[in-house]
Amino acid sequence: MTAFTRLATGYPRPRMRLTLKRPLVDFRHAALGLIALLFSAGASSGDLQPFSSDGCSLFPDRALVGKQDWCRCCLAHDLAYWRGGTLDARLDADRELKNCVHHATGNAVLAELMFAGVRSGGGPYFYTPYRWGYGWTYGRLYTALAPEEAAQASTLEREYLARNPALSCPDHSSAQK
Repeated sequence: MTAFTRLATGYPRPRMRLTLKRPLVDFRHAALGLIALLFSAGASSGDLQPFSSDGCSLFPDRALVGKQDWCRCCLAHDLAYWRGGTLDARLDADRELKNCVHHATGNAVLAELMFAGVRSGGGPYFYTPYRWGYGWTYGRLYTALAPEEAAQASTLEREYLARNPALSCPDHSSAQK
């Protein structure tokens, strides 16, 4: 039997014994690190950043053919996602998006498709610019806003709405010309 045949078939198998005098990972330190990470995720997330939106993230803002436009629905949805909050608040925001798109377009399939998209990709666990609570530092997850945080969010939202009262979306087609 050649050396290659022994390596390829694994026969005969060499006897190897691996002994460690101390574990590769000290589990006590790893456990303490994990606990610190979990507690830091629920810690104060800092100041809320001013509202920003890209319209319907990773989705067209309006119909490519025809005049159907659902971008205002996306901006209202983005305001809720920017603010963040509880799991129930996110579900409410996603349902409002679905209802708004259906009302704006009359297209139940489109509304369901957008609902499925935000439910599957909009959670706070993803490090994306459109995640639930994206106005806060990453790691906030599903945390109810404290009264001072809610007041800060309301102030920033009022400032944005004063500049854009109609929730007008950017015209991406003119930027491409």
